[in-house]
Amino acid sequence: MRVEIWSDIACPWCYIGKARFEKGLAAFAHRDGVEVVHRSFELDPGRAKGDTAQVVDMLAAKYGRSREEALAMEEHVASNARSEGLAYRTEGRDHGSTFDIHRLLHLAKARGRQVELLDLAYRANFAEERSVFDQETLVGLAVQAGLDEAEVRGVLADSGAYADDVRADEREAAELGANGVPFFVLDRRYGVSGGQPAEVFTQALEQAWQGRAITPIGGSAPDAEVCDTDGSCEIPQAGAHS
Repeated sequence: MRVEIWSDIACPWCYIGKARFEKGLAAFAHRDGVEVVHRSFELDPGRAKGDTAQVVDMLAAKYGRSREEALAMEEHVASNARSEGLAYRTEGRDHGSTFDIHRLLHLAKARGRQVELLDLAYRANFAEERSVFDQETLVGLAVQAGLDEAEVRGVLADSGAYADDVRADEREAAELGANGVPFFVLDRRYGVSGGQPAEVFTQALEQAWQGRAITPIGGSAPDAEVCDTDGSCEIPQAGAHS
C-alpha cells in the first residue's frame, strides 16, 4: 500500500503530523507493506526568494494580533509538538519561500535520501537556530542528508531544475481536493487531512488495507489541524486533542 503525504516545511502541523503518522504506522500490523512518498505543497507559492519575515511578526500581522498574542499562538503549537517528543522554537524562526527546498527534496528523492533531508529540514526550521531559507544552510542540510554538494549547488543555481516535479505535485494536490496540509492519501482511494492523532492514522491504515471506506479524498476527520493555502495554520480550540 502506498501512502502519499503532501506537506510544506513551513507548516508546523506537517512537522507534527509526520511524527503522529509515523507513530500510527508503527502500530499498524502491515507496516512493512507500506510505501511512504512525500510530495510538495507550497503554502506561500507567490513569495519571492529572499523575502523572509520573523514568524511571530508575520502571525501578528496576518491575524491582527499583538506580538504577545501571536507568541501565545506559537506556544500552543509548540505544546502539541512537544507532546510528540519534538523540539520547537517559538521565537527566532523565519518564514519565506520553500520552493528551493521542495526542488532539493525531489533531488533527494531521486537519490534515495528524501526522508533524511525532510527530517533535517524540519528540525532546522522548527527546532534549531538555523534558517532553511539561507542557501548555505540549505546546502549544508542536503550534504548532511547524503547528497553531493556540487549537484546540490547545481540544482539551486538552475531555477528550472525539478521545478516541474514540484508543480506536478501541487497540481495533483489540487485535483485531489487538498486545500491544506498535511494531506495524506492512501492508495489513491482514501484521504486524511490534518495532524490527526496517531490512532486515527492507524485506523485509517487498517481500513484502507482491508478496503473499507474511510474519509473520502478531499475530506477531513474531526479536529484536524492544517495549514491552508493562504498560509493560515489552524490552532486547536480549547478541549481539542493535542
